Amino acid sequence: MQLFPSWIAMDAVRERRTTARRPVDERKVTFAAFTLIELLVVIAIIGVLAALLLPGLSRARQAGLSTSCLNNLRQLQLAYWSYAQDHNDQLAPNSYVYAIGDQNHPLETEISWCPGNVRMDTTTSNIVAGVLFPYLGTAQVYHCPGDRSTVSTTNEPIRTLPRTRSYNLNLWLNCAVLPEGSVTLSDASRRSLSGVFGFIDTHENCITDPTFGIYEATDRWFSDQWIDTPADRHSQGANLTFLDGHVEHWRWRTTKVCDGWGIDARDPLDLADLRRLQQCLPAPRELD
Repeated sequence: MQLFPSWIAMDAVRERRTTARRPVDERKVTFAAFTLIELLVVIAIIGVLAALLLPGLSRARQAGLSTSCLNNLRQLQLAYWSYAQDHNDQLAPNSYVYAIGDQNHPLETEISWCPGNVRMDTTTSNIVAGVLFPYLGTAQVYHCPGDRSTVSTTNEPIRTLPRTRSYNLNLWLNCAVLPEGSVTLSDASRRSLSGVFGFIDTHENCITDPTFGIYEATDRWFSDQWIDTPADRHSQGANLTFLDGHVEHWRWRTTKVCDGWGIDARDPLDLADLRRLQQCLPAPRELD
């Protein structure tokens, strides 16, 4: 075997080591970069994805708010039922009422499930004073999480606060201004309890006292009027309870606009919504 001289081998080793340790010339290193067109394409894709995902996220959020609202109403209806069981079948009183056109002086100020004017209440004191509060122990269930309406304090410093209540109770349930309404569960059950509505999500521009007023479709004077207007904040719908304890979400045929109290239905679709709710009133009592 022929061997290279030792000095040749050593030079080769040094050359390999020098080459391995030779620093990289950073000026010769190049990086791939986006072109303007590629950047615009990426931005367009992100925009398309956002357009596809955001409506779905918004609908999911609204569905969550509606579910929380339904849970609140379910608890209110359970408390309402419990009150009747504890008071010999008598329904919780519903007699704190303002007259149409006078929002400064209540017509009735008797005991109520929740007294007061929610447009003025800056504390939960009226909720606590109501006869249902002992069954609930919290004021949160009186307020729909989707209700963004507010009330301002009257003392300095003036603050804007969320309203304390979003729900009203059917005027036909133990209200002193409507003697033909139901006073007991037995009265209301003359029409199936599963078909008589109790609490309802009320329009933020109309809610004042704790009663929700509509009259029968056969009424001589008010058959086509919304005395109070239901909310439509849940996907153009409102949530409501029924006296057997179940809750429902109703989608209205048209949006709900509140310009006041005792307002005629605006169009045939609005009237159809009114007729649907009128079918869920209890049968009137026969008075002596």
